[in-house]
Amino acid sequence: MAGMRSDRMIRLSRSCLGDAEKQAVMGVLDRGFLGMGVEVQQFEHDLSEFFGRPAVCLVNGTAALHLALQACDIGRGDEVLVPSLTYVASFQAISATGAKAVACDVDARTLTLDWRDAESRVTPATRAVMAVHYAGGVGDIEGIYAFAQRNGLRVVEDASHAFGTTVQQIRIGSFGDISCFSFDGIKNITSGEGGCVVTDNEQVLQRVRDTRLLGVEKDTENRYLGQRSWEFDVAEQGWRYHMSNIMAAIGVEQLKRFNDLAERRRHLARRYDGLLATHERVIRLPLDYGAVIPHIYAIRIQGLKSQSTLRARMLEAGIQTGTHYQPNHWLTYYRDTTARPLPVTDAVFPELLTLPLHPGLEDEDTDYVCEKLLEFIDEH
Repeated sequence: MAGMRSDRMIRLSRSCLGDAEKQAVMGVLDRGFLGMGVEVQQFEHDLSEFFGRPAVCLVNGTAALHLALQACDIGRGDEVLVPSLTYVASFQAISATGAKAVACDVDARTLTLDWRDAESRVTPATRAVMAVHYAGGVGDIEGIYAFAQRNGLRVVEDASHAFGTTVQQIRIGSFGDISCFSFDGIKNITSGEGGCVVTDNEQVLQRVRDTRLLGVEKDTENRYLGQRSWEFDVAEQGWRYHMSNIMAAIGVEQLKRFNDLAERRRHLARRYDGLLATHERVIRLPLDYGAVIPHIYAIRIQGLKSQSTLRARMLEAGIQTGTHYQPNHWLTYYRDTTARPLPVTDAVFPELLTLPLHPGLEDEDTDYVCEKLLEFIDEH
């Protein structure tokens, strides 16, 4: 194990940027065109090559989810099935359309959507299911698509955790209905902030292109020519959700580094797995890191009495930890007292702990994290 260490803090997550990203941003600043232009066009081109189908860039992943749903004509009076164990952004994207987010339970092993529970919550108002990928894993994605097809539902994948993950050697985002990604500062690649929608559906793509620019039709084409649309039409509610050239310039360079960043994440996750494998109370996610690019490293600690106490002890030792995520059906805005319980989510969350994971982490850091974690678990 790691033994003695300095007083520095081991961060839960962090951006990993280099000189290439900094120089790319300076290039945009020197050119003086900071809004949506050729850098965004280039990033979309590179992402489309990466996925093998078109990508449209937006200001963040939440905006991507929101506009993807809007492009599917989901709105007031509609319902969207979504796992409760996700960041509130997934729920906010649904409610932003005027639709109702219907909280569903998760599979106890993968912490992704339990499609059987979701199918039991289908009503005549159900229009879509949001499959939220967790820690890089996608759960039973085939089962989710089959259940959606049986019920005539659109599938919008919140793939913010799964950039680069593959299923049967095919990248998430390269198949299926609609996939949405986040490029915020701590994701598998970053553009500072940012996100994208990926799909083969040209109608969805065009609506996302327009609605990200306040609904101004065909404005994307003019922006990429360095022009403005002075005479135009607007046919639906739009939003100021477009990506800037500064963000895209970072993203272009990050995508070039993806293989190295991904391999480092995989190495660290495998190292955690090995260090924690023998402790009977620690349950690791059943992820194959040959296919999965981990965004976070989450574990379940059986019989954990207090997340907050354990996290405080870890922090005292110079280790940041997290809890991904507080269930959304616990939140005032999304609480539904008439809904059936979510027993797995309610049981799992109090035992979850997320350990530091990012490409800047050293092997000795993971050793020290596990040393202190196992020490503190055994105390409680």
